[in-house]
Amino acid sequence: MTSSNIAEREAAGRAARERSKRSSHRTVGDLDRDPVALLRKSSEGRVPRLVPLRYGRMSVSPFTFFRGTAIIQAHDLSKVQDTGIVMPICGDGHLMNFGGFATPERQLAFDLNDFDEVAYGPWEWDLKRLTASFVVAARHMRLSRSTAEALVMSVVTTYRDWMQTYAGYGTLELWYDRITFERMIETAVTPEARRALKRGLEKAASRTHESMLEKMAERVDDRWHIRDVPPGLFHVHGNNTLFGPEDDWITLGDWRPLVGKMYEEYLGTLTHDRRNLLRHFETQDMVFKVVGVGSVGTRCLVMLNTDHLGKPLFLQIKEANKSVVGQYYKLPHEYKALGIKHHGERVVRGQRVLQAVSDIFLGWATGPSGRHFYVRQLRDMKLSANIELFDNTLLDGYARICGWIMARAHAKASGRAIEIGAYIGRGDQFAEALVGYASAYADQVEKDYDVFITACRNGDLEARTEEDMAADFRV
Repeated sequence: MTSSNIAEREAAGRAARERSKRSSHRTVGDLDRDPVALLRKSSEGRVPRLVPLRYGRMSVSPFTFFRGTAIIQAHDLSKVQDTGIVMPICGDGHLMNFGGFATPERQLAFDLNDFDEVAYGPWEWDLKRLTASFVVAARHMRLSRSTAEALVMSVVTTYRDWMQTYAGYGTLELWYDRITFERMIETAVTPEARRALKRGLEKAASRTHESMLEKMAERVDDRWHIRDVPPGLFHVHGNNTLFGPEDDWITLGDWRPLVGKMYEEYLGTLTHDRRNLLRHFETQDMVFKVVGVGSVGTRCLVMLNTDHLGKPLFLQIKEANKSVVGQYYKLPHEYKALGIKHHGERVVRGQRVLQAVSDIFLGWATGPSGRHFYVRQLRDMKLSANIELFDNTLLDGYARICGWIMARAHAKASGRAIEIGAYIGRGDQFAEALVGYASAYADQVEKDYDVFITACRNGDLEARTEEDMAADFRV
């Protein structure tokens, strides 16, 4: 690329300020909408009997509510002017959707780890969801307003600085860039942060498929059998009260014929070497898994496979529905040809392009009733941040890591680090605008949470706790 090409791209980035001034990102927009109606919309097509558990998990606090309401923020973001710089975005990049996992080389990387909402959209939507999540979490942890604002500044200025750095990277240099735990330890600014990262590295290294096998399964009649832990993990036998006629394929006593067909389709989405690798494994057992907060009610299965030595491989088969970004962002005409009709494929392709390195078993398939699914490993050396145990210093370090990861993901996925870096500039104007946005949007989250809780209390929505669901669980 010539210096004149770079200058043209920088000029294009600065020109985007005419469409959307940096100071304008402080605005949350017109929020005259019904959050309960949007929640009901996001629950359509889920297992109806599990939706109350979704609402129960969301009802714990404004922070858990925020985690389950990507649809509300996507709706709200669609009401304000965007930069027009469009690229694959995560769509739900809140602070709990970052984590550690094993690379194929058995290193521990830290990256975005949830891509159910991935789609083409404005890059700043991801930053707005991330920064708002830090303010909502800070309030949940009873931190001061100044601390919450400082966390947002740390996220955005780190994003800005790394985006400027990535603008100077070559294409392959950026593609191969990985944020490993070793690299984070080297760049940690305090001894406390380095110690915390080393503890996390040691903890994650012990979370292998073999360690999961001992905790999750037992030998029954010479086969491995996953233990039931309802309502989070359970076998489905016969006429289960949770499932309606549309899910009769789940309730059949022998699920192998139907799931086997889906599994063969999944294998067809993998490269030849990985298909061959998986054919060395035999399926031992399969259970239904209730996932997370926002995903509760989507169909999710866990498959336990073993090789000839009895060594395990856990795969997760998760339903993929339409992205909230796809529902609310009006994609410019020139991007519409890039649309992917299979939502499992959309999730997989989005994950591959945004992550530095992805699970080798990522693939997709269409299940019974035409539902879309994607497949990945379950918890291979997985590690998530327990932010409630963080002090202010560790939380600030985590904010900087999240900003760094988001910058790398956007730069790699879009190839437009030059334009984004030029739009933001080197000053604090954009960061200060997002401080204002995140604080104002956190106020709105709390108002929406109050409306949600009122709807649960007056019977407009049904919310059930884990204990309540487990008490009358029948399998």
